[in-house]
Amino acid sequence: MKLALSFLLLASLLVAVSSSSSAAEEEFDFFYLVQQWPGSFCDTRQGCCFPDDTGRPATGFGIHGLWPNYAKCKTAFNDEPNAAPGLESAINKRRKKKCWPEYCNNGEPLKLGQIADLLATLNANWGTLSCKNKKSFTFWAYEWKKHGTCSGLAQHDYFQAALRLKAQHNLTGILAQAGIVPSDDKTYFLSSIRDAIKEGTGFKANLECNRGVGGETQLFQVYQCVDVSGEKLIDCPLPMQGNCQDRVQLPAF
Repeated sequence: MKLALSFLLLASLLVAVSSSSSAAEEEFDFFYLVQQWPGSFCDTRQGCCFPDDTGRPATGFGIHGLWPNYAKCKTAFNDEPNAAPGLESAINKRRKKKCWPEYCNNGEPLKLGQIADLLATLNANWGTLSCKNKKSFTFWAYEWKKHGTCSGLAQHDYFQAALRLKAQHNLTGILAQAGIVPSDDKTYFLSSIRDAIKEGTGFKANLECNRGVGGETQLFQVYQCVDVSGEKLIDCPLPMQGNCQDRVQLPAF
């Protein structure tokens, strides 16, 4: 009898510790709203493909994800498999340090019915460009499973939050107002891009670059920091180690 009670007590303690750990993992300090320039995604050796069901996405910055992050790490890096060259080792270091939560709530799967009313807007603003899987829903399901499950938001609210933020702060339009428009010939000062985004949104953004097929430096992704409610932009609590040159391209798409 004593052995049985001891076993039950131990089991209860393990469940409590597990629950506490899961809850702690879901606490975070800010979101990254990550938007990528499709021309820079496509102008690489890996190239790009358009979704089978919806075709070419709208011209302009597209959402990559809305990622919960901790503020305990000194530098911030993209944690996705398409990271620019030179960032992979830093990404692995941040992953080991648990610089962001991921796969919370047992990786709850995304349900299409939860985002049915958002599909048209999602297809236009959050479409996949990967040739490995040309289904945008697969892309959204991955982003939800890895990042969204740790956001504290319901499925519909998570995707709606990212779409709303993108619409409120139109990066393509903001850069165009500063004379920064897509071109395969022109280059732009990185400082001019930073200043334009700060002027247009009221907040600084972190920038990531990649290399084009000709070796040119391209603006690839823009990281905007968002409060934990997912409702408004904030100043980024972390600096991001730059991999951009002083001048960059914004290739046509």
